[in-house]
Amino acid sequence: MNSKSATSVLRHLGPRLYSTTTIRTVVNQPPHGLLTGTAGLVHPSGSPVPANAVAAWIRYPLRSGSTLAAGDAREDDKLVTGTASARTEEKAIVSYWGVPTAKVSKDDGTEWKWKSFRPWEAYTPDLSIDLKKHHVPITFMDKIAYWTVKALRFPTDVFFQRRYGCRAMMLETVAAVPGMVGGMLLHCKSLRRFEHSGGWIKALLEEAENERMHLMTFMEVAKPRWYERALVFTVQGIFFNAYFLGYLVSPKLAHRVVGYLEEEAIHSYTEFLKELDKGNIENVPAPAIAIDYWRMPPNSTLRDVVMVIRADEAHHRDVNHYASDIHVQGHELRESPAPVGYH
Repeated sequence: MNSKSATSVLRHLGPRLYSTTTIRTVVNQPPHGLLTGTAGLVHPSGSPVPANAVAAWIRYPLRSGSTLAAGDAREDDKLVTGTASARTEEKAIVSYWGVPTAKVSKDDGTEWKWKSFRPWEAYTPDLSIDLKKHHVPITFMDKIAYWTVKALRFPTDVFFQRRYGCRAMMLETVAAVPGMVGGMLLHCKSLRRFEHSGGWIKALLEEAENERMHLMTFMEVAKPRWYERALVFTVQGIFFNAYFLGYLVSPKLAHRVVGYLEEEAIHSYTEFLKELDKGNIENVPAPAIAIDYWRMPPNSTLRDVVMVIRADEAHHRDVNHYASDIHVQGHELRESPAPVGYH
């Protein structure tokens, strides 16, 4: 079929082919029709199209307008019925591209229900880490980083007071930014300079993902109010751009700031634990996502979750202070192997 014929056919049949009831796809095929043998449809490139990826097709030669309309009505009824039954059975995504969606199971054979992470990404945190470590600010740069973080803590204390669940959510929306920004900038630097990163891109992105999982966990415990969500938009927008510029100017200062932020996070979670022990906050069962992500016992509670998150923050504290020390000593991060998987 030449281009003029195809244009003429589409002009006459367009209202029927592209109705709101059924959307049909017409491709450049031989006059005999779109079906090729019994194997199904064929894409213009020559590769077969899966039968279940096509809603309906049109055969040539074309019937008269009245016959076509009657046939389309019957096909539309079948299509609507089939679509409704398919929705009740399973909401499957049909794609021509054939990307596999393998089902993942737990060790006990039950279905893995989380799409944001897989079983091999779960881990058992190291709770023996020293929580009292502190980098004493000696240099002028250290003091700038230290007092910047102290200044940021004051409005947080005033706003959230002792609502530690909401405070933790706000903290994690900010804490997940530096790793992503640092990893992104190191990634671009590696591309520009045609050099390896020493694993630091992966280490920083791991940190960002871990902080995001903290947020996903606390979302199951405390629900943010509308003005808290608005505050997240504002704070994240300001902090992202400020940290981005700060990292470009001085990576050692940026990592030192994050190190002190993590020290404040350890303090906040320690206060959270005190409130739980006093009974001021209900020690509810741990969310299912936390049990799977940190490989916790099934009977774990919110207190157990806060303890593992506090241990994560301590590890992030060490990594960022270490990264800053590397820069302070006149080296680049790529010269020292990154602590990938350090939890």
